[in-house]
Amino acid sequence: MVVDGHIPEGELRRSRTDADVGETLATVLDRELTGYVVFEPQGSILLGDGERAVVTFEDGVPVLAYHPASDGGGDDALDALSGSLFHAAVYELPPEDLAAAHRVEELRVDPLAPARRLAADETLLDRTREAAPDDRLTAEGGTSAVEAFLADAESIEAIREQARAEAESRAADWGLSEQLDDDP
Repeated sequence: MVVDGHIPEGELRRSRTDADVGETLATVLDRELTGYVVFEPQGSILLGDGERAVVTFEDGVPVLAYHPASDGGGDDALDALSGSLFHAAVYELPPEDLAAAHRVEELRVDPLAPARRLAADETLLDRTREAAPDDRLTAEGGTSAVEAFLADAESIEAIREQARAEAESRAADWGLSEQLDDDP
């Protein structure tokens, strides 16, 4: 198989019928695979409709997705995998064999997109986020607003100070100032 002329045939490492997308993605991450997985939805093999999609990986982290039938890439290729998965074939390749394909921007996906869109597994999302290079995580795939806020110690301390001042003001209004603990 060649993806858009950029990916040569890899060495088959695993081929599984009735595969689970989340389990397949977790296995690729665990093995830190550099290569690709060919995913085929249920009915694709029987009907011969070519609805398979290819997702490449670098050190277990998704890099690009390609859907040969539509010649579409990125998130559009992931959309072709909606429904039940029937077969997944895992191939290993040296990184240099993927270098040209990984430079094709319209095929690239956020490293978390396959786990989020195909597996909906929070543990897998967290593990993939930890393994992904920081420069590859998009705002969608990077830290959430809550995570970013919690990492900002100055903002948290400012909110604590404001809450403390409001509590002292209300306590004074209600004549309870003496009941307040003076230690912050």
